[in-house]
Amino acid sequence: MSPIRSATIAALASAVVATTLTGCQFGGAEQDTSPIVIAADLELSGAAAPVGRTYQRALELKRDQLNSSGALNGRKIELKVKDNRSDAAESLRNIADFSSDSRVSAIIMGGCNECAVGAVGTINEKQIPTIALAASGAIASPVAERRYVFKLGPNAPDSAAALTTELRRNNVRKVGMLVSDDDYGREGTAALRSELNKVNIALREQRVKTTDTDVSQQIQQLALGKPDAMVFWTPAEQATLAATTVQQTIFRGSLFFDAGAAGDLFLGAAAKATERATLIFTQTMVIDDVIATTPAKAARRQWFQDYTARFGGYNGSSSFAADAIQLIADAELRADGPVGKVNRNGIRDVLETSQMDGLSGPIRMTPDNHSGLMPQALTTLVARNGRWRLAG
Repeated sequence: MSPIRSATIAALASAVVATTLTGCQFGGAEQDTSPIVIAADLELSGAAAPVGRTYQRALELKRDQLNSSGALNGRKIELKVKDNRSDAAESLRNIADFSSDSRVSAIIMGGCNECAVGAVGTINEKQIPTIALAASGAIASPVAERRYVFKLGPNAPDSAAALTTELRRNNVRKVGMLVSDDDYGREGTAALRSELNKVNIALREQRVKTTDTDVSQQIQQLALGKPDAMVFWTPAEQATLAATTVQQTIFRGSLFFDAGAAGDLFLGAAAKATERATLIFTQTMVIDDVIATTPAKAARRQWFQDYTARFGGYNGSSSFAADAIQLIADAELRADGPVGKVNRNGIRDVLETSQMDGLSGPIRMTPDNHSGLMPQALTTLVARNGRWRLAG
């Protein structure tokens, strides 16, 4: 080897060493390129499978968007999904498995109220941050006993207040309520009754199990009471079934859907039965009716378009799952900790003070409130020509 070539190689080697030492000596931080692993316990089979599959689609779409956006500082989201078969015992086993995996940053739970409420003790014991998409307020309250549990979705008191405003505006004096016989249904009955009592509107209720596929007896009983309006406070499939069943009775009044009864944008076979029905839900469901005057509205419109383009339709609940994965990713990036190590306590602390204008609407978590969707996120929608539209 020539002396000139040898000297050149030596100089390059010295430069590399010098550069490396300079990076170490002057604080060149090691970049964390480890994956952000988010676990999801979803109802992919069993009675609640339709909403569980909606959440899975939304999580996968949002994961792909974030991974291709460059916003994760060189990191990528990995989803670890398990089917709880719409069964609380199976869900609890999934939570235990996720908790024991040190790579998992946080868990997203689906729409099963019983599953989420039943897992609270294990989640707190294992100290793993969890965002539930189910509706029951008991999931996230009282906060002192649910430090690691958060909820993202409509809250019963907010939905009841919005429904009451619409009922009063429509001069309704007597309401028949079909309500699911679960935690969210019981919360809904108490909340709606409290609001209606303030404005002297009478309430009569009939309960259904969330697994019931025939609600004709309950609807018939409500119709016999000759209400001015019926309120459906049930899962989406039961609400559309109830609307169709109403056509077989003497009832000809107005139909109102609680936020928990929201499902697909297009009403399909239930289009005729639900025509002119009112739904309390988030604006994202009908964002194609809204002029995108803010960055948040533009983001919601883009989400709506991306979801529709990939899946051929839109489901209102999808935005909650997308916001949950965004909240966890943001918390992971902001939580202090060793490079390549998951800091679950740090993620929990960040989640507890998270604020964002999400795809679902304004979201604010606080140490006193782990249910982040703000009342302002809810608006009034009306069924017209086979789909939900913005009222007015």
